[in-house]
Amino acid sequence: MIRILKYGEVKNEEIFARTAPAVDVEGVVAEILRNVRENGDRALREYTREFDGADLTDLAVSPEEMEEALAQVEPEFLEILESAAGNIRKFHEKQKRTSFLINDENGILMGQKIIPVDRAGLYVPGGTAAYPSTVLMDSIPAKIAGCREVIITTPPNREGKVNPAILAAAHVAGVDRIFKVGGAQAIAALAFGTESILKVDKIVGPGNAFVAEAKKQVFGKVSIDMIAGPSEILIVADGASNPRHLAADLLSQAEHDKMASAVLVTDSEELAAAVRDELERQIPLLERQEIARASIDVNGKIIVADSLREAIEIANEIAPEHLELCVDNPFDYLDAIRHAGSVFMGRNCPEALGDYFAGPNHTLPTSGTARFSSPLSVDDFVKKTQYTYYTRDALAKAAEKVAYFARKEGLTAHAKSALIRTEEEP
Repeated sequence: MIRILKYGEVKNEEIFARTAPAVDVEGVVAEILRNVRENGDRALREYTREFDGADLTDLAVSPEEMEEALAQVEPEFLEILESAAGNIRKFHEKQKRTSFLINDENGILMGQKIIPVDRAGLYVPGGTAAYPSTVLMDSIPAKIAGCREVIITTPPNREGKVNPAILAAAHVAGVDRIFKVGGAQAIAALAFGTESILKVDKIVGPGNAFVAEAKKQVFGKVSIDMIAGPSEILIVADGASNPRHLAADLLSQAEHDKMASAVLVTDSEELAAAVRDELERQIPLLERQEIARASIDVNGKIIVADSLREAIEIANEIAPEHLELCVDNPFDYLDAIRHAGSVFMGRNCPEALGDYFAGPNHTLPTSGTARFSSPLSVDDFVKKTQYTYYTRDALAKAAEKVAYFARKEGLTAHAKSALIRTEEEP
């Protein structure tokens, strides 16, 4: 049963703690990375046989497999994918940056170019659930950024096939190539390249502990989006909120993973008790009740605060991945939110809207990293190059200052490189 804690009456460690299993995967992942780097496709096929039970000749999804998958997907789902993709594009188009040029002084030009990364690699999990929503959320910003090639890796089933819903989403998003590889070995292939899979510049997407560790270990060889932990939801709710709705929203994240975190912060003791009872009623009705039960029992909390303003300060301290404001006039509180991945405003905006359809990205910072990290965006798929131009006269005006600065750092060659251009040639 979920715990009810009174803020100020228990230790802060109990309020703010996130429980996660200590999984020692570093050595296993390092060996997988080494094997794929040295043996390429052969290692990928061996791992796919070992971990996924599939014996593959060709790692790439063929055009025929794509056509077969599209034929299997219900027309209604394809329409929903198209609608969701349209919402995601509309939101992310607003994130596009433009290059700039500064020409304020005679003889001096400065500017910055916005350049998309050439090749983006997207990891899409398989395993306990298939996530076509992740395909849309990760690939559409990459396409908007202008990446020349967007590649997906995702584990196959035992027949060597990819879930048709994932392929349908990839088709809608305009993904260029898809490979039937999962786990840490997929991250290795994207980071180092193999005979079939070209090395990418950026790897994004969620995964299990092995995938997260692999992304951590290849960072520096390639860029990554983030090291994602278990999913999180925190709801700030007043006493007028519907406990049935709140329980359903908490369980929408609890069903993801046994280590997922579902937290309610409220100023009403009566609501806290009602939500606790409602969770006990709803959990047995879930298809993934075992997962949700473990999540609620291990990481679930209901925190009773003295006021909504105190509740929001608690939310800021926790810095959740998803934050719901189930209150009247939620925009009155939005400016007070400092640390959250994505905020869902009001009583009619369940977090599931953000997972699938609304448009803002659902790849979000977890484990408190919303204090300094941001949702996945178009910015993740571009880089910036700056440039500077001075005429000889403009340099002459600045050279002595540059040289003075350089000497302060003991770098006389720096000073000379500025001054030499203002001297008469011998």
